[in-house]
Amino acid sequence: MLLADDHPLVRRGFRRMLEDDPDILVVGEASDGEEVVRMASALRPQVVLIDYAMPALNGVAATRAILRDAPETKVVVLSMHSEDTLIRQAIGAGDLAAVVKRAAAGEALIDPRLAGASALKGDRGSGLTPRELQVLRLICDGKSNREIAAVLELSVNTVAVHRANIMNALGIHKTAELVVYAIRNGLVTLS
Repeated sequence: MLLADDHPLVRRGFRRMLEDDPDILVVGEASDGEEVVRMASALRPQVVLIDYAMPALNGVAATRAILRDAPETKVVVLSMHSEDTLIRQAIGAGDLAAVVKRAAAGEALIDPRLAGASALKGDRGSGLTPRELQVLRLICDGKSNREIAAVLELSVNTVAVHRANIMNALGIHKTAELVVYAIRNGLVTLS
């Protein structure tokens, strides 16, 4: 699999999440659309994970070029422009590897709103995934990323990604504000 995102920290986070799965091998990383097209042509990965908003050549144009050269390649295009996309929820749930495997198997993964369906928030008014809610509850219990990782049997990096996704989804940037928000909105209960 080949990763393409213009933010090195995002690439590093995705790589660590993916490499936690023994069935996934990351063969390279690209930082812009033109580079990912060149690398996909040279490396012939089974799956390319690419950000929609790439410099030099956006994710859609890069995908077209990749598929023109290697139509057997599966491409997962990520977009953070919508908080409720299927891919964003999968990443938040720690299931990025599952998304990549589903794409490799030829399954189409489409934002339900693009397909005319409703968003996947279910009955969670917050829009947080079950895993994000678990992490949020442990944050509110005062646990560090390392402690949360131990409790949930995740890597510390995966917990850090969950924490960032929660804060981004809620538009909150400080842990204290996050705890207050969670209590006020009934996402956690005080014992």
